[in-house]
Amino acid sequence: MADKYDSLKLSHQLCFPLYAASKEIVRRYKPYLDEINLTYTQYIAMLVLWEHDRLNVKELGQYLYLDSGTLTPLLKKLEEKGYISRQRNEKDERNVEIALTDNGYKLRDEALKVPQAMAGCIKLTKEEAAVMYKLLYGLLEGYGELDKA
Repeated sequence: MADKYDSLKLSHQLCFPLYAASKEIVRRYKPYLDEINLTYTQYIAMLVLWEHDRLNVKELGQYLYLDSGTLTPLLKKLEEKGYISRQRNEKDERNVEIALTDNGYKLRDEALKVPQAMAGCIKLTKEEAAVMYKLLYGLLEGYGELDKA
């Protein structure tokens, strides 16, 4: 017979393996990101910018599931490193536009080795990775729906 506290066992929590796996993956990224002078959060911000060239802070936050309070210091550091420029929108000064600099585009070539190196660190088949990808993005999309409710 199950006891009433079974739901409080760590082994019954979906959040824990997600947390632990995420922490472990970020730890494995670190040496490769150190080589290109980026933190993990800076790296994922640059991934979005390499894909879209120019965004405002709100749009970037939507891609990364981060708020402007988290993004502002991160973007300031990327600007100090010379990878991006930030400029207030002339029509609406509340909106800050982010654009890649020449150095930001050059960094993309250096970053090409990161996904290749990480592919060897994750012990999943391509099929397993595809299933996990689909499940995790489904979970994130579900949270987006909850936020709208």
